[in-house]
Amino acid sequence: MPTELYENLEAPKKAVLAAVDTGEYDVETSLEELRELAKTAGYPVVGTATQKLQSPVAATFMGSGRLLELKEYLEAVEADLIIFDEELSPAQLRNIEELCDCPVLDRTMLILDIFAARAASGEGKLQVELARLQYQLPRLSGRGVQLSRQGGGGTGGTGARRGAGESKLEVDRRHIRRRIDALKTELAALARRREQRRSRRKKDGVTTVAIVGYTNVGKSTLLNTLTQAGVLAEDKLFATLDPTARALELPDGRKVMLIDTVGLVRRLPHQLVEAFHSTLEEAASADLILSVCDITSPELLEQRAVTERLLEELGVEGTPVITVLNKCDAAPDAQNEPYKGCVRISARTGYGLPQLLQTIAETLPPQRIRCRLCLPYAEGALLHRLEEQGQIFSREYTAEGTLLDAEVEQRDWRLYEAYLKTED
Repeated sequence: MPTELYENLEAPKKAVLAAVDTGEYDVETSLEELRELAKTAGYPVVGTATQKLQSPVAATFMGSGRLLELKEYLEAVEADLIIFDEELSPAQLRNIEELCDCPVLDRTMLILDIFAARAASGEGKLQVELARLQYQLPRLSGRGVQLSRQGGGGTGGTGARRGAGESKLEVDRRHIRRRIDALKTELAALARRREQRRSRRKKDGVTTVAIVGYTNVGKSTLLNTLTQAGVLAEDKLFATLDPTARALELPDGRKVMLIDTVGLVRRLPHQLVEAFHSTLEEAASADLILSVCDITSPELLEQRAVTERLLEELGVEGTPVITVLNKCDAAPDAQNEPYKGCVRISARTGYGLPQLLQTIAETLPPQRIRCRLCLPYAEGALLHRLEEQGQIFSREYTAEGTLLDAEVEQRDWRLYEAYLKTED
């Protein structure tokens, strides 16, 4: 395996957050989210630094003067690390480290580290490894420069040492490319198996309800409360990454599959959007989507917009969506005018869950078809299946067979359609 981007890097005790304010988005809000991400990764934040610019500096992201001020600030607060609220180019990453003389992480690297630490399933680990390698590959150039510099000192030895550094860089690149190809092949096979499972669920008439939403809004707590799933639910971003599916019984007696999906954040690294697209496909193929929002968050509207944009990317137009406002126990007086008609709940206390279940039952398309059938007496197996899985309201024995007023499971309709009894 190639060396990691930062080998043997101990988790720093303190970090400073940095951002360039171009007016493209609310920097303060984004930095607050970055603070939560840093906390989740185990980096206490001791300060922030911003600079207003029309656009980031190509070579150093921030102005070099501002970076030198940042270096002095790091020494003053005894911080060990800078975390930038953007994805840095390989050159920017290298130049900032040289100017500030300390390790640097960017937003993408930070999120990848969190995902790597929290992925539990085999597929989740493969997806994270693929995303990290795709991110790391173009940034190996910085390590190649560092290896070349190690050759300084003697006149005769410099060229040989530089060549060795460049050779090591090429070896690492080839290794990473081979590993990326192998991971893509393995994930493609897993994706085919997952698609087969989804197709089998559809064929068997299994109705699926996907929970989507911003990270840390209470999706896993909701799944646990409704199904006793035992999924990890912490007050941290990305507490769970892998999808979890559990059976749920609705008030009308129907059973559905409730699926929890990975949480979302603003500007999710594109490597992860691609790597976790298969995970989020559970939402794309669902019969119903629960869009969970945190009613206590001042960014509720923005978080909802992030969710809606991703659903559009997944192509779920036409799939019914129920907006669920969670944590209402912490904000009993919140009105949230834009969300009138949404279901208000507290996944922690159970408030509003009966209404949510009823709304799910009313929103899902019916699973049964009411009809009049005349089953020949030779079709005893079909009658037994109807008694077990459907509902019979009345039956009458005639010369032609058993005349039934019944509800047939939609998945079984093809078995009974030939015996449909038209009105006389």
